[in-house]
Amino acid sequence: MAGAAGDRGAADRRSSRRRADDFSGARRTGLLRLVWRAVARRRGDVRGARRALHSLPIEDCPFRRDLDTTMAEARSRVAGGLVDLDNLEDSYAGWTGEQLLAELERTRPASEDLVVCHGDLTLDNVLVDPRTGGLTGVIDVGRLGVADRWLDLAILQRELTEEPFAAFLAGYELTGPDQDKLAFYILLDEFF
Repeated sequence: MAGAAGDRGAADRRSSRRRADDFSGARRTGLLRLVWRAVARRRGDVRGARRALHSLPIEDCPFRRDLDTTMAEARSRVAGGLVDLDNLEDSYAGWTGEQLLAELERTRPASEDLVVCHGDLTLDNVLVDPRTGGLTGVIDVGRLGVADRWLDLAILQRELTEEPFAAFLAGYELTGPDQDKLAFYILLDEFF
């Protein structure tokens, strides 16, 4: 079935959110800080992996996740009733698929900084050796493809508190967050 892979992705995201919701706010924040400290011990490894992925030649990547591609997929998912409206970010709770799509169209960035992106770069999808803090792998690459680098950064930003995300961006050698692109790519993720 054509939507089955996307449906599994949405189910995985819902499952991940449910796991996160099992923790109280303070306990979850403490857990995320603990995980971030483990990653931060060898931050260079994680940043290096991200830089390596983002520096791959886009012409060698056969998968497209650029805005033309993902916007068409978002429209198709709304038309097919495949957007999980019961599991939206709080800021979009109660919105219809058509309202989400209209907001997506309204806030679409004018340009893209295309790189090879993971597409669902969360802490759960980065494997770190607990003893050394070294990166051992990256999983769940079903949305890997050529996309704007802010797609990966938005997904990661949603998981981290402000301080660790700012530290990550500083190590990533970006001058600061592009708030409009972060908000857009978080919204775009609601469709998948």
